[in-house]
Amino acid sequence: MRFLPTAEQSDYARTLRSLLGAADVPKTVRAWATGDHGPGRDLWSALAATGLFALAAPEAYDGVGPLPVELALGFVELGRAGVPGPVVETAAACVLFAELGDEGPAERFLPSLAAGGALATLTLPGGSPYALDADAVTHRFTVTAAGELRLAGGHGELLASTDPARRLFRPAGDGELLAAGPAVTMAARAALRWARLLTAAQCLGVGEALLAQTVRYAGQRTQFGTPIGGFQAVKHRLADTLLALEFARPLLWGAALSLSGRDVAAAKLTAGEAAYAAALTALQLHGAVGYTQELDLSLWLRKARPLRDAWGSPSQCRAEVVAQQAAT
Repeated sequence: MRFLPTAEQSDYARTLRSLLGAADVPKTVRAWATGDHGPGRDLWSALAATGLFALAAPEAYDGVGPLPVELALGFVELGRAGVPGPVVETAAACVLFAELGDEGPAERFLPSLAAGGALATLTLPGGSPYALDADAVTHRFTVTAAGELRLAGGHGELLASTDPARRLFRPAGDGELLAAGPAVTMAARAALRWARLLTAAQCLGVGEALLAQTVRYAGQRTQFGTPIGGFQAVKHRLADTLLALEFARPLLWGAALSLSGRDVAAAKLTAGEAAYAAALTALQLHGAVGYTQELDLSLWLRKARPLRDAWGSPSQCRAEVVAQQAAT
C-alpha cells in the first residue's frame, strides 16, 4: 500500500519548510540551550500562525482538527529543521484536554494552546518522568499513575541532557488538581499515542537532515584526489541509511491514519532507530570534524539519541508491538 500526501497536505509541508528555511534555526537552538528563549518564542509564534498547534485541537476549542496526518507532516519538518522547544508536549496537551472535553478544564487551556499563545510541558504515565523545557513554558501539566491531572506552579531542578537544547527538569510538587478519574487515564493514553507519533515524525525529519548533510559533505570531501562519496563503502553506508528512513516513512503515515497503539509504537521504533543510524553514519563519514560543536551538524547529532528514547524507548515500543500482536 502506498501512502502519499494530498496536494493540500504537501502544500502545508512546503509552507513550513519555507518558513523554517528562512529562519536561522541553528542560532535559535543554540540560544535555547543557554536558556535564552526569546528567539525560540518568536519562531514558535511564526509556526503557530500557520495553524500547526490548531491541528491537534477540535473546532469547538478554536482548533481545526484533530488532523494527525497533517500534524505528522508538520513535525517531520520541525525535525528536519531542528526546531527546539516542547512542541510535542504542547500538541499532546491539546489532545489530552480535547479527549477530556467537558469533563476537564478544556475551555481554560485549549484555545491558547491551539493558538500558540501558550506553551506547555507534559508528563504522562509511560512517558519520560522529566518535564521538558519546564522553565520556558506557560503551563506544566502532569498526569499521575493514579489518574490525576495536575498543574504545577513552578519547575524543579535542571538535569543534564545529551542534547543541551532539550532542557529536562524534575517535576515540581503536586500542584493544582485539574481533573481525576478514569476519563483522565483514558485521555492520557490517547495523548501518549500522539506524543509518540509526533516524536516519530521528528525522528524521521532529523534522520533526513543528517543524511542530506552527509551526502553533501561526501560530495565535497576528497581523499586521494576523489570525493569520498565515490567510494563503494561510503555509497553502501549512505544507501543503507536512506533505506532505513524510507522504510520508516510508510509506517509513520500508517500510524497517523490508524492511531492504534501497535502502529504508533512500530512507527516510533522504526523512525527512532533510523534517525540514530543516520547520526552514526553522519558522524563516521564526517570524521573528526563531526565532533565539533561549531559545526551545525552537531545540533542534529545530539537530537537523534534523545528523540529515539523520548516518549517510548526502542525496548518499550518493541514490547508494546509484541504484546498487542499477541493479543490479536
